[in-house]
This record gives sequence, C-alpha cells and structure tokens, in this order.
Amino acid sequence: MLKGYEELRKIDVRPFCEERDGMLYLNWAKCIALLHENGAEKVFWEPIPNEETGNSLRMTKEVFTDKSGNTNRCYETRIRVCIDDKEYIMQSPVMNGSNPVKDNSMSQQRVWNSMCRSFVKCVAINTGLGFDLWLKEESRPFANGVPQEDAKPTPAQIKTLKDVCSKYKINADYWINANGKTWETLTANEVGQMLRTINDKYGD
Repeated sequence: MLKGYEELRKIDVRPFCEERDGMLYLNWAKCIALLHENGAEKVFWEPIPNEETGNSLRMTKEVFTDKSGNTNRCYETRIRVCIDDKEYIMQSPVMNGSNPVKDNSMSQQRVWNSMCRSFVKCVAINTGLGFDLWLKEESRPFANGVPQEDAKPTPAQIKTLKDVCSKYKINADYWINANGKTWETLTANEVGQMLRTINDKYGD
C-alpha cells in the first residue's frame, strides 16, 4: 500500500533530479520507481488522444504570429495517471522552458517532454512525492528566489532589458505582468535578475 501524502512529501527527491535551466527535474521513470519503493503496486500513465485528431497534441484554433512571422497556438497534452486503484487526469502546456513552443520548433520530443513533466507534477499534487520541488518553482519570481530591492532601474538598464528581450523574441510585457509587476514598478534587482535568467538560457 502506498504511503500517505505527508510521509511521501518528506522524501528528499533532489538526489534523483537533473538540473535544466536552473531548475531541478525528477525523471518520470525514477518517479515511478520511487512510488513502487514506497508501497505502490501499480503505476503507469498514458496519453489521452485528442478527440478531433486522434494524436497526443491538443491546440487552440486561434493562431498567434510574432513580428518575425513565426506562428504558434496554445498547445497542451492530456494524460491519465493510474496509481493502484486511483486514477487522475492531468493536462499541461507544451513549453520550451518558460517559453511557448512555436510551430517551427514543435516536435514529438517536446510533446513527450510535456507528458513526462505532467506525470511527475500530477504525482506531486496527488501523492506528495516531490511536491516541494514544484512549490519552490511556482513561488519564485523571475525564476529566482533572490530577495528584491526597492532601487529603481536606470533608463540604460530598462533599454538593455528591452533590447535583449527583443533580440530573443521574449514577450517582456507578459513576463513582467505574470509576476505581478509593471515596467513602472520593476526594481533594479528584478531587471538584473531577468537579464541573468536570459543570459543563463541563451548565453548572451
């Protein structure tokens, strides 16, 4: 019998994680192994096909086009997770790190990664295993938990941030608003953190 939520949440899964883009990720196969090691007898997940297309990818009908002519939609996957006698449904976006996947970079690997990440997140939500990894990720502003300072950014810092975001086609307005900020309320430390995050991702 699988251990209870609080007991599973206390398990330190960090030694089994891989680091990508500054975040720790628990491999789906190791997640299954840990569930079995802690009492589960049956664990598996499977894609729920798109009713319209029959494949694993779901998408909105509306197409978005950026200034370079690249198109994308809101792409998602949906899976069924079975742990012993319990069944859960999880739907998640198909992302490239923190960025939406454009049509010209969509691949089976990205769809697979979305489903794997969805499985691990579903396990965390419903069993507690690895939950604190997600708690840390969801609560950190601008991909980092560094305490924020109140100093205002200089015009040069703002221009640099806008130029870098434009270079890599990053929707800076969306990024800022998603973290509860505006261009007017950004601090110098937050601007610096955003630039470091971009540098970590693109090596600029």
